[in-house]
Amino acid sequence: MAQSSTPETDWVSRFADDVIAESERRAPGKPVVVASGLSPSGPIHLGNLREVMTPHLVADEIRRRGHEVRHLISWDDYDRYRKVPNGVPGIDESWAEHIGKPLTSVPAPAGSAHPNWAEHFKAPMIEALAELGVEFDGISQTEQYTAGAYREQILHAMKHRADIDAVLDRYRTKKDPAAKKPKQQKPVDEAELEAAEGSGAASEDDGTSGGAYYPYKPYCGQCERDLTTVTGYDDETTELTYTCVCGFSETVHLNEFNRGKLVWKVDWPMRWAYEGVIFEPSGVDHSSPGSSFVVGGQIVREVFDGVQPIGPMYAFVGISGMAKMSSSKGGVPTAGDALKIMEAPLLRWLYARRKPNQSFKIAFDQEIQRLYDEWDKLSTKVADGTVLPADAAAYARAIGTAAGELPRTPRPLSYRTLASVADITAGAEDQTLRILSELDPTDPIASLDEVRPRLDRAESWITAYVPADQRTLVRSEPDTQTLGALGDADRESLRLLVEGLDSHWSLEGLTTLVYGVPKIQAGLAADAKPTPELKVAQRTFFALLYQLLVGRDTGPRLPTLLLAVGAERVRKLLGA
Repeated sequence: MAQSSTPETDWVSRFADDVIAESERRAPGKPVVVASGLSPSGPIHLGNLREVMTPHLVADEIRRRGHEVRHLISWDDYDRYRKVPNGVPGIDESWAEHIGKPLTSVPAPAGSAHPNWAEHFKAPMIEALAELGVEFDGISQTEQYTAGAYREQILHAMKHRADIDAVLDRYRTKKDPAAKKPKQQKPVDEAELEAAEGSGAASEDDGTSGGAYYPYKPYCGQCERDLTTVTGYDDETTELTYTCVCGFSETVHLNEFNRGKLVWKVDWPMRWAYEGVIFEPSGVDHSSPGSSFVVGGQIVREVFDGVQPIGPMYAFVGISGMAKMSSSKGGVPTAGDALKIMEAPLLRWLYARRKPNQSFKIAFDQEIQRLYDEWDKLSTKVADGTVLPADAAAYARAIGTAAGELPRTPRPLSYRTLASVADITAGAEDQTLRILSELDPTDPIASLDEVRPRLDRAESWITAYVPADQRTLVRSEPDTQTLGALGDADRESLRLLVEGLDSHWSLEGLTTLVYGVPKIQAGLAADAKPTPELKVAQRTFFALLYQLLVGRDTGPRLPTLLLAVGAERVRKLLGA
């Protein structure tokens, strides 16, 4: 890769340098073309999103530099329906009768507003991409093939089928030396393994079917499935004969027949040449020896007189908090799922800050609070000018595109604070506003709109991903048994806390108070640095407060909890 950028420049800029240079070499004066491929065979998950975000970020940088660029998303909706996925509402085992049909010929799940299977799963992804600020030109492969857009390329591939077969044969006969001696590999998170499914148009079919080689697969004229075998083809007349396992046989002229497609290992390089693609990443499942991307590079050059795109391999995207779920079980989350619990700029940032070959995880568990803390800390560094160049670039790419900034929360309060409040109030808006308005009495929040959409995302996370037994339920009556068994030191700690409530009634003030009570009891100043012994005393005090307020040893941050409960109720529950 050319290194025309400075060392601290981020990965997106370096790829943009290379893509612009390559585009000017191949097609001067024409729009730069980058591409993604998505197969709507089921929910399009966060692993697949990397297939889109990697070229999107590069395309957006190219636009920022004033170049015209097209980001193509090929919807591989003419792929075969492979299996009935688990966990998809509205389907049952009867959908198995459609296996082998194009995805656009399979009925949508029951109750869907969409005309077929492919459209049902494309729609939520299109909605999520709009929220993420991703501009693209969508291409339906069903429309392309059935309209005869690739007729010339199909005839060319069939004419050169022996050349294609020879390329493929290099890999059929080549033994991988590494295969003789298995290499020890580190364990991979289950969610990461499953994220490999569907990271492009996933079929690795090369068209081999026992006898003569044909790179074209017809869909049956009777049962609509691709369980067909080409039994003869004439290059001069383009007469093609096929049989199907259903018993149907047909002879057609390929120069006017539009019900079939090139096999994947030929289809992908054909489209690189047809669209003039300069940049398209591929998942690790497409980058091993003999796989689609490697073989495609030779087929596009030797058969279609084209050039393979600049194609970085992208690593898996893992999910924390959902490791037990997999796409085969219907549980791998989608971009739409993520956008219910986090704002679009944060999700964009997770993809922008890591190089494509670096894996990362998206949090659906408590880790989301740490991610938001990290994001807010980065925002502060950007504001005060202490941010590193690469981090500043990732931040800029996260908050907006060449078209402008994405919507953001006017007052981005701490996500963990908002989640705690949402947990305690169970979404009651009047209570939520009361608590949030008391966080900073010098600059009170007057409307919940000031903290949206972040508040809504935090509420969604609490509702959907925090187990019921971990939710916070404030006691309705004092715990008289625990209060009655307290020693003098514990009673004194509660007295000091209650006496300080009114004068410390803000998030900052209550933070000082709850950490300060054990210091005062130890004869120290309220701003004294904690010693190991003092930290033990603080933890003991906190556990007592949690027990008296919510009946557990832990809970939301105490200052937030105290604000949420309210001074009068705190006094009552602490026996004052």
